[in-house]
Amino acid sequence: MAQTRDRLIDEMLDLEAIKDLPARYCHYVWTKNLEGVLNLFTEDGLFSSGGSGPAHEVKGQAALRKFYASEPDRVGARPFIHNIVIELKSPTTAVGNAYLELRSAAQQMKWIGTGYYDDEYEKVGGQWKFKARRFRMVHSEM
Repeated sequence: MAQTRDRLIDEMLDLEAIKDLPARYCHYVWTKNLEGVLNLFTEDGLFSSGGSGPAHEVKGQAALRKFYASEPDRVGARPFIHNIVIELKSPTTAVGNAYLELRSAAQQMKWIGTGYYDDEYEKVGGQWKFKARRFRMVHSEM
């Protein structure tokens, strides 16, 4: 069945709003904007990482606040997001991937690693947020 013009426009607006989340995430990490990062996640949002180094998982705003406030910036890691892929599952849920390149501000922006995020998105109060953000390091020079 063909979609209506209004539904197609709604989907385009949703896709653009979701694409903005990974870019804002990187911007807030760069600028050390803790409140900005936290506002990108749902109340029960999850962040996890795996690959090189110790794996960890934090869930919920209190745990996310503690994690992002205490995360050391030893090398001045500066994330660059590429290749954002999104699949809308419903008017309020979506999944996607975003590919990451890390550079070190402490080392004249030397490349220090690469990986990707497996993301789950949820529309809450008319605003798209990360429901879950799972980072997988593929290669690290750290």
